[in-house]
Amino acid sequence: MDLKEIQNLIKFVAKSGASEVKLEMEDIKITIKTGDGENTTIVQQMPMGTPMMAAAPVAAAPTPVVAEEAVASRDDDSKYITVKSPIIGTFYRKPSPDKPNFAEVGQTIAEGDVLCIIEAMKLFNEIESEVSGKIVKILVDDASPVEFDQPLFLVDPS
Repeated sequence: MDLKEIQNLIKFVAKSGASEVKLEMEDIKITIKTGDGENTTIVQQMPMGTPMMAAAPVAAAPTPVVAEEAVASRDDDSKYITVKSPIIGTFYRKPSPDKPNFAEVGQTIAEGDVLCIIEAMKLFNEIESEVSGKIVKILVDDASPVEFDQPLFLVDPS
């Protein structure tokens, strides 16, 4: 199993919503665990006769990381309301490629306005605003995966 297949497996498990998956093959054991906002973790155990070269690329495999600017902005933007993802899936800012975005920075929104779509297992879920206000920041890039309870938008309620 090469690095690309392992990365695809991590993405599949993250999208599926499973909390833990174990995979055992002839010469490799992989455990993928997802938790409450924690990064995906890979543990690989090789049999004694297997060369160590195979383990090096897996140890360097990137895991989903929260955007640095989102972490930094949490401290500065405490007066804003954070709209969070209710599900795991893929975040989309517009209903289709040829349509305009649901929401833009600086736009005034009302309670019940659709802010984005999150695709989960081929189902497209409209995410509606629970607050009225002005969008200050969009914290997620279009067509990127999101986790449960991950911040998506900052809204100024005043």
